[in-house]
Amino acid sequence: MQTQKTLESQQSLTQSGQISGSLSFNGVLGKEDEEMSKSALSTFRAKEVEIEKKKMEVKEKVQAQLGRIEEETKRLATIREELDALADPMRKDVSLVRKKIDSVNKELKPLGLSCQKKEKEYKEALESFNEKNKEKVQLITRLMELVSESERLRLKKLEELSKNIETLRLT
Repeated sequence: MQTQKTLESQQSLTQSGQISGSLSFNGVLGKEDEEMSKSALSTFRAKEVEIEKKKMEVKEKVQAQLGRIEEETKRLATIREELDALADPMRKDVSLVRKKIDSVNKELKPLGLSCQKKEKEYKEALESFNEKNKEKVQLITRLMELVSESERLRLKKLEELSKNIETLRLT
């Protein structure tokens, strides 16, 4: 907006300068026109100086802001470093614990497989033991039957023999 006004005032001055130049060649330009031209030119220069001053002020403010931003950035970096330093021991502990967990997991895997293998062997052995135990019980039962049958037969033969002996004695 200000630039546009500056351009307009430059154009008007240029036009008035052209007019004054053409008038002075014609010899018609008076003191009044010359004073108006000088006044316009000094106004233009004063505005130009004012604009330059404002530019410098804005530039200084921006530089000051940039300086503060730079300082704050440095402070943030320092704070981050301090936070990292605070968090760093925790990270080390966590990584050590994780490494230990990994190493224990590596040791557990073969032990787990071994345990499963042994459980399988135990179940097979237990199953075999139970089968043999059943077989033993059946054999003992059969033995008892045979012993009792044998005893019965022996008693029967003894009775027969005793009858035969009795019969022989009587004869």
